[in-house]
Amino acid sequence: MLPLCRATTTVVPLSDQTPSFIVDSKNKSYKHQYSNIYFLRLHALREHVAQSAAARWSKLSAKPSYVPRVLEVEPSQLCYIIGTVYIDMPLKPNVMDDIARDHSIPPPPPPPYYYSEDDQVMMEDESGRIQLVGTHVKFEKLVTGLIIGALGMETPDGKFEVADICYPHLAPQSQKAEEDQMLVDDDDLPTDEWIGAISGLNIGSPSPSDGQIQMLVEYLTGEEGSLNDQISASRVSRLIILGCSMAPMLITGKGEADAEGDSKKSRKFGYDGTTFSSHPTVTFSGHLLDIGRAMPIHLLPGESDPSAVILPQQPFPRAMFGAISSFPDFSCESNPTYLGLSSNSVPVTRSLLLHSGQPVNDMLKYLHSPPHTCLSVVESTLKWRHIAPTAPDTLWCHPYFTGDPFIIKETPDLYFVGGQKKFGTKTVTDNNTKCRIVLIPEFYKTGLLVLVNIRTLRVKTVRFWGEDMTGGTANGKDLQAQSQPHT
Repeated sequence: MLPLCRATTTVVPLSDQTPSFIVDSKNKSYKHQYSNIYFLRLHALREHVAQSAAARWSKLSAKPSYVPRVLEVEPSQLCYIIGTVYIDMPLKPNVMDDIARDHSIPPPPPPPYYYSEDDQVMMEDESGRIQLVGTHVKFEKLVTGLIIGALGMETPDGKFEVADICYPHLAPQSQKAEEDQMLVDDDDLPTDEWIGAISGLNIGSPSPSDGQIQMLVEYLTGEEGSLNDQISASRVSRLIILGCSMAPMLITGKGEADAEGDSKKSRKFGYDGTTFSSHPTVTFSGHLLDIGRAMPIHLLPGESDPSAVILPQQPFPRAMFGAISSFPDFSCESNPTYLGLSSNSVPVTRSLLLHSGQPVNDMLKYLHSPPHTCLSVVESTLKWRHIAPTAPDTLWCHPYFTGDPFIIKETPDLYFVGGQKKFGTKTVTDNNTKCRIVLIPEFYKTGLLVLVNIRTLRVKTVRFWGEDMTGGTANGKDLQAQSQPHT
């Protein structure tokens, strides 16, 4: 029998429409007002919403007119307006309340969600703001920061009663070769390359998943399982790690040394060993090195990782991961990021949009769940043409002045979202545009590795579990890996 060979894929540049999330020294300024982002977003998406609204409502018998400014609507006349959604929510965090708080009293814990019966939905543009009312507004999936079109009429009390709502809908995709489209519906072949994705390793947490992580490493490197498992693992061409790889930093000592001499004595390599543990970084670096010897790795920071909180989170410094930093196929990416991959066996190129889940988790605080779910929210971001509409209102982000990089100018082929409670996938289609959404669950809770066929876009999962393991839901005496296909 011939030895197994690792499947390979190639990173390719994306189109000029693909934004960069790298904040360089020229743009790293915090002197600008955050209102600029809303104006830029409205200016960029207004025309797309107008086209969608004209196509949706032009055939109505009432012939609604387009009013370019929200404060120019006339009472009792059917029309539609376009603007930015703002939801006034009493439960939403308020920075002015934080400033006025008596800091001698501990603040109350943040609420798990923001929505309540007292919420008010507004639409605003350059001219001003008008309140949106009606049952359609109550049950529609709306969050602060969306650019929408609203059909309706002004009520006698100056509010706008909404009869229908439209969005920009999916952005176009870059042109693909004819053979690429023909290959999508084929069955999986033994020569196909797969992409591996995980999230939420949470190394260093009080309830570690060390056994499952070791199983994951051995599976990806071909050191575990039956011959079929090793053949399957050899087709994984690269691994994408979508945030929360390390547990939040915990104070391990008394906080500070009693004397200056004690402080200097306890420090090694620039940090105080009494208050900081390097265990998560060192352990994670070792796992990266083992996997990096077998395949390329793309690493994104997440909410709990030692990285800046505001989006876009900038790439980790490579040097913090030791020996793996010298590997050319080890890439530290921003969060979010775009990635282009090309198959080396068939003429297929895929564009990927990746992020670690903070935008989706924040938007779910605005919405009743159920009926709204993580999968439906991610699908809506494609229709909204925006990754993180709630930034900068409740999701911290960089104060961009010249453009909003979170706008989706081209629909990706694959949309990976990390940091989710459970796995999910769905193919979203609109005319000739198709995108496969994949929710990557927290590994330390589920033990799931997600694999995506780069040619067919089919998905399967591999679960690593064992008796008394946090991510295992079955009762087993031995460590096991189970593979499950998903369509």
